[in-house]
Amino acid sequence: MPNTILSIKWGTAFGASDVNMLYRACRAHIEGPLRFVCLTDDSRGLDPEIEVRPIPDIGLTPEEWKYPGVWAKLALFSEALADLGRVLFLDLDMMIVGDLAPFFEPRVGAVFQNMGESWRPNSRSDEKVSGTCIFSYEPAEEPQVLDTFQTNKTRHMSTWTNEQEFVGAHVSKASFWPDDHVVSFKRHLCHRYGKGLFRKPAVPPENARVVAFHGNPRPADTMQKRIWGPAPHWHAGKVPWIEDYFRRFRD
Repeated sequence: MPNTILSIKWGTAFGASDVNMLYRACRAHIEGPLRFVCLTDDSRGLDPEIEVRPIPDIGLTPEEWKYPGVWAKLALFSEALADLGRVLFLDLDMMIVGDLAPFFEPRVGAVFQNMGESWRPNSRSDEKVSGTCIFSYEPAEEPQVLDTFQTNKTRHMSTWTNEQEFVGAHVSKASFWPDDHVVSFKRHLCHRYGKGLFRKPAVPPENARVVAFHGNPRPADTMQKRIWGPAPHWHAGKVPWIEDYFRRFRD
């Protein structure tokens, strides 16, 4: 059986080249067969090896698609995906920098495996919370996530900050990968308080498999903008190892 990776793209925030880059990077870091599935409303420009599926309809209105919180990602828990078996989900702004094999290793009793986001920039403790930028699960085993949301989606969207918090509270059981498997670009590699204007971000550590670009900046920002990053943690110019990555995997 091939290892299966799942992604999702809609609107204009990310394009086909972002999906292709993620697919090619995954292909380069997985031995053996790979099934790469993209849920999307626009499949134009995607590499032919990518399997395309429509984004399952979870009843959001056009206005609700734009609400803060990325609620459309709850389509990942639709019964329409039950046939996929166990998958590794990746956001399109993840950068693959090491062997992905550990993310496919079965863990006894694990239903929902993810990165424990104790590294959040606004975190005030080491408590781990479930993240949804990279996680492993079987859609067929977690139908209660979407079912609960759809009982009163208006109330849930006003109660929870985002889909990530909602998922963390409603999956049946979660476990966490080792902390060094996924590193935060902002938290672990960038500099603070203006130092980034004079120093380049660090290279990912040897044990890192994935670099997470959550929020601002996205990988493309470091390539396209002279000054990038959230205030006051600005950085200047391109990052050599990101340039190399784009040259290798980007259209």
